[in-house]
Amino acid sequence: MFTPKRLARLRWACRRGMLELDVLLLPFVNEAFEDLTYPQQETFERLLTCDDPDLYAWFMGHQKTDDPELAEMVDIIIRRVKV
Repeated sequence: MFTPKRLARLRWACRRGMLELDVLLLPFVNEAFEDLTYPQQETFERLLTCDDPDLYAWFMGHQKTDDPELAEMVDIIIRRVKV
């Protein structure tokens, strides 16, 4: 379970060095994070430990991650943005 303190850390981790990532991650955590299953929430938390250039490449479709869980989370976030 994500305690308020853990969720606050997660929100802070969504603040990245790239504006392109900020506009994807911050709204997602604020609007859709609670709708994820607990394993998906943990995957999202793990996604935030990745480097900004990798995240940017995945979200922009320039590269794909080899990790299937992270790839699914990237797809979930992208689908959410397109809605």
